[in-house]
Amino acid sequence: MEREGSSKIIMKWLFDPPLIVKKFYSDFIWNSKTDKVLLTFDDGPVTGITDKILKKLNEHSIKAMFFCVGNNVEKNPSLAKEIISEGHAIGNHTFNHIKLNRLNETEVIEEIKQCTEIIQNKLNYNTKYFRPPHGKLRMNLSKKLTELKLKNVMWSLLTYDFENDFCKVKKGIENYLKSNSIIILHDNIKSEKIINESIDYIVETVHDKNFKIGTPEECLN
Repeated sequence: MEREGSSKIIMKWLFDPPLIVKKFYSDFIWNSKTDKVLLTFDDGPVTGITDKILKKLNEHSIKAMFFCVGNNVEKNPSLAKEIISEGHAIGNHTFNHIKLNRLNETEVIEEIKQCTEIIQNKLNYNTKYFRPPHGKLRMNLSKKLTELKLKNVMWSLLTYDFENDFCKVKKGIENYLKSNSIIILHDNIKSEKIINESIDYIVETVHDKNFKIGTPEECLN
């Protein structure tokens, strides 16, 4: 019985980071600040995927947060502009999508600043939010983000859509969705085959649980 209980806790941590981590990084945003679910997408914009997601979100009248990689914005500026024109928000996801724990402090700052500059120059857009690639953190990240006037947005529900397994996405949503969840999905090739189905299922489950989906402005401010 004790082993079964431990297994359930570990399984939960796979989808929703443990409370001790959230408390240690208490200045990071882990949950929606209102009683609404927020959808976020990482790694784009990617042609043929991000645009498909935008169409699906429009079908459901959902506004989401897209954490964009700087070099993807540089390669696909028109698609990044479409994200904004559709009423969604854009966040900083570094320029090259390298795990921050593999970089020194100077390199980390450069990755973040370069992404911010590309977003400003290509899109005429000032982002207020950041998410580290792969969720990898550094001890002094909070201080650096404050200096760069960025707020770090993590998540409270990792869908594992990047494993291309809709059954795993369903399991996470069914068991760990809360009224104030920040859900992480991906607009990259790894999740392409199941992303629309995943969005549809999230919307259906939110409705069934009598929850609501909020906008980035509602959920992060």
